[in-house]
Amino acid sequence: MKPETLEVLFGANFHVIQVNTNGISHEDSLVQPKPAGNCMNWVLGHVVAYRTDVLRLVGKPPVWNEHDAAPYLRGSEPLSDAAKARPLPQILEDFARSQETLIQGLRALTPEDLERDELGEKITWLHFHEAYHAGQIGLLRRLVGKEGMIR
Repeated sequence: MKPETLEVLFGANFHVIQVNTNGISHEDSLVQPKPAGNCMNWVLGHVVAYRTDVLRLVGKPPVWNEHDAAPYLRGSEPLSDAAKARPLPQILEDFARSQETLIQGLRALTPEDLERDELGEKITWLHFHEAYHAGQIGLLRRLVGKEGMIR
């Protein structure tokens, strides 16, 4: 495992999420899928919240504190109240900031660092988790009537 590989993988997630949120309004991001599931605002916030784990693994501070992350953690209530949702532009800005910080952290690692304490495996698992949700964001984009962006 090389840090450069992880940089490419997280870069792909970042790109997919950016293009799939292009043209999405805050109101669009709150549309709940039926019969169940979470809205785009929650899914993207969930990605940012779990970037905390990745950032800590690469020795960088998280972009959100526990209070900010709480509404977006696994098991939290679906965001049915718009007043409890972070504005989509803010989530996107925080996601971009987390990307910059993550890349800095990955670039400071060596292949030997990734072998210690299964660090590479832990980061790879968190990448998979993020990629799963990046795909959901693409589907949620279509749910609000927008054209798919990944062809």
